Amino acid sequence: MLKSNILNESVIFPKGEEIESSNFIGVAWLQRLVNNESTFNCPISNVTFEPGARNNWHKHPGGQILLCIGGKGYYQEEDKPVQVIHEGDVVKILPDIKHWHGATPDSWFSHIAISTNPQKGAAEWLEPVTDQEYNNLK
Repeated sequence: MLKSNILNESVIFPKGEEIESSNFIGVAWLQRLVNNESTFNCPISNVTFEPGARNNWHKHPGGQILLCIGGKGYYQEEDKPVQVIHEGDVVKILPDIKHWHGATPDSWFSHIAISTNPQKGAAEWLEPVTDQEYNNLK
């Protein structure tokens, strides 16, 4: 499978269904790989973003781990510079850290999102990353 074909097919996992949520800007897809249930207690999803797509600022009470599996993305914590992330990068997000992630303007991006300590509660979704903020990233 060609990586340039990501918007039609996933690199490793199925890209899933298009996300229809006010917590995302642009087009992104979600494929749940492991549901949150008592045996494994570790929800895992493949999330794929088209160029320019991103999620809103948010926090995870139990933390989150992102395994970057394709393309080029952005990750930013509140009051810190944006980080460019690539295939093979691992991002460990501590509990209750306000952050966002998504694709760069010129590349699709796919990551595996692992919700850690989900018993501490669901993600808290916050304000969008505005087009002005996103377009002024360096």
